[in-house]
Amino acid sequence: MNIGQAATATGITAKMIRYYESINLIPPGRRSDSGYRIYGDNDLHALRFVKRARTLGFSLEQIRELLSLWENKERASADVKTIAMGHVAQLNQRIAELTEMRDTLQTLASCCHGDNRPDCPILQSLAD
Repeated sequence: MNIGQAATATGITAKMIRYYESINLIPPGRRSDSGYRIYGDNDLHALRFVKRARTLGFSLEQIRELLSLWENKERASADVKTIAMGHVAQLNQRIAELTEMRDTLQTLASCCHGDNRPDCPILQSLAD
């Protein structure tokens, strides 16, 4: 199948597939005699793997490691778990930061009268 068909089958744009190939995240598609990329079932499976990992928020470098482990049938599952749990810790940190931002903004918004007066604690807080 060509790159457009691979894009449709995996939900990854052709542009992103080319990008993943350019950074050696996935191997480049084989080429037909006319120079078009050709993708097989294994290629599609790897692309779906990347898409799912991106959906879960893994970085490209983490995905590179996970792909390497996935392809290595001699791997230790502990290596995979270490990457996953490191990502969970990063997500928990981001959640804590976002929760703090939300709470701060919610407090500032509740202090704002939201009327025609120029007085605004939200702007005052940003200026401080």
